[in-house]
Amino acid sequence: MSTYANLPAPSPEQGLNRYLQEIRKFPLLEPEEEYMLAKRWVDHQDSEAAHRMVTSHLRLAAKIAMGYRGYGLPQAEVISEANVGLMQAVKRFDPEKGFRLATYAMWWIRAAIQEYILRSWSLVKLGTTSAQKKLFFNLRKAKARIGALEEGDLRPENVARIAHDLNVTEDEVIAMNRRLSGGDASLNAMVGGAEGDSSTEWQDWLEDEDADQAGAYAERDEMESRRALLVEAMAVLNDREKDILLQRRLQDQPVTLEELSSVYDVSRERIRQIEVRAFEKLQKRMQDLAREKGMLTPA
Repeated sequence: MSTYANLPAPSPEQGLNRYLQEIRKFPLLEPEEEYMLAKRWVDHQDSEAAHRMVTSHLRLAAKIAMGYRGYGLPQAEVISEANVGLMQAVKRFDPEKGFRLATYAMWWIRAAIQEYILRSWSLVKLGTTSAQKKLFFNLRKAKARIGALEEGDLRPENVARIAHDLNVTEDEVIAMNRRLSGGDASLNAMVGGAEGDSSTEWQDWLEDEDADQAGAYAERDEMESRRALLVEAMAVLNDREKDILLQRRLQDQPVTLEELSSVYDVSRERIRQIEVRAFEKLQKRMQDLAREKGMLTPA
């Protein structure tokens, strides 16, 4: 996609505030306008339409990127990676799935940022699997929950509990804890905090407290991954299957079999059969996609 060359680019020379001011000039899109632009991109590869979708969501990418302050990486580069993730989302976005672009793009933006952090941060050269990434972003919070922040090497019972909670091996917990507690630079080293507070540890800057990113990472990652898979997997259903499944299983107040039988002029039992079949097809497609993306171990 050639839209990236025409985007405002954050840089140390330009300054972050100026970049944020520039991207506020791009208007947000109404749902109907977003749909039409997405159709122009999908059907005709209209680069102008793609550019408008990207620029209208630059503020979203910047907001998400700001949640990853403190990883020892230039904020301008983190935002640039967020923009790359946004472009990937626009490239793959299907307006017929019934989701807004922002919902779909959030997963791609965060994935791009997290891959960049794991690729670039000198302390970590091993975070390649989904479980290892969660371990990297959640270890300190997991240690805090069990009162083990002051330890060097973790006690065996704490290693076992963290490994279980984060779905990694005990060896991975031990290795990651040692890397985050020493190596290139100690995360327990004292650094100057806000307003001259010198009692702050470097590791305290690894978490954006406002966004509670570290604490919610595992749950958020799981939810967003499943949402993205759901959006993509819905393509396996025909229009009737999709509608019935949405009405029956993806609404706060499901439509009754009786109501849908009247709409489609078939029996209640036939509606139930279509619902079950559609759900099974959707589950299988989501599992297949998860394996393709490396989110599941092949059976």
